[in-house]
Amino acid sequence: MVSRDTLTAAHLDRQDQPPRLQASSPRYGEKIIKAVLAICAALSVATTAAIVVSLVGPALQFFETVAPFDFLFGTQWSPSFTPQSFGVLPLVAGTVSVVLWGLLAAIPLGLGAAIYLSEYAPVRVRKVIKPILEVLEGVPTVAFGFFAFSFITPLLQQLWPGFLGGGPNIFNAGAAGLAIGLLIVPIIASISHDAMSAVPQGLRSGAYAMGAGRARVSLRVVFPAALSGIVAAIVLGVSRAIGETMVVLMAAGNSPNLDITFTESIQAMTAYIGVTATGDIATGTIEYDTIFAVGLLLFVMTLAMTAISIRLVRRYRQVYE
Repeated sequence: MVSRDTLTAAHLDRQDQPPRLQASSPRYGEKIIKAVLAICAALSVATTAAIVVSLVGPALQFFETVAPFDFLFGTQWSPSFTPQSFGVLPLVAGTVSVVLWGLLAAIPLGLGAAIYLSEYAPVRVRKVIKPILEVLEGVPTVAFGFFAFSFITPLLQQLWPGFLGGGPNIFNAGAAGLAIGLLIVPIIASISHDAMSAVPQGLRSGAYAMGAGRARVSLRVVFPAALSGIVAAIVLGVSRAIGETMVVLMAAGNSPNLDITFTESIQAMTAYIGVTATGDIATGTIEYDTIFAVGLLLFVMTLAMTAISIRLVRRYRQVYE
């Protein structure tokens, strides 16, 4: 017979051993999932690399003819006319103009919707409004472009105050910007709401216990605590606005110029690519290579926005226990 002391010693020995975190038998399902996820990550990297390679080749051919300085800082863009000019600044100015007017509309609406859903709306209202808001992300962009051309522009022309001078043209940056603002409102609102909802309830309770009202708690406690997520939402919206094509193509026009006013017709970088890459230009010509040069610049701008977003998120990130 085994003595009680022997059993006690064996039990203590088992308690001293650290617990095993690995399964006794191999889990093939987890290995398959891990392999699939690794393949998806590799495909994402490979796709990005393929996009860069497809842009760099023709862009380098373009820069063999046109100096990079003349391309980046030139103020005249007319690659299809004589004399040809390849200064991309008018296209950059048009893109910045549309993004600027879009953000002026999207940031107040998006953050206002996020604060309401996070701090004010009852649960039932939140369950109804948020899915409806997110449905806007699935609306085709051509519908936003037609809405801007057929509704926003006539409305602006009708309501435009006379003391500001002539009203908006048929094609104008303002209508395209407002339509893009509506397009990116769901992105800003949804991600900002998720960031605000992740703020610990204890911060709100402590502020309410000190006598703060709901508006002060929302703006002075919840908003700063969720700032990293809000910044990420805004930068993601900016990246989405920079890459938009159909809205600016239908509502902003095709007049490259350095005027970024609300009422003038402009041409954005994406609109130029969409208009030019239609098969009417012979492959191998310098006009054809301009598509890739503009596309490469657009890619670099989007990459810079992503890098800025990552840096800002890391700077303002707050970790709670």
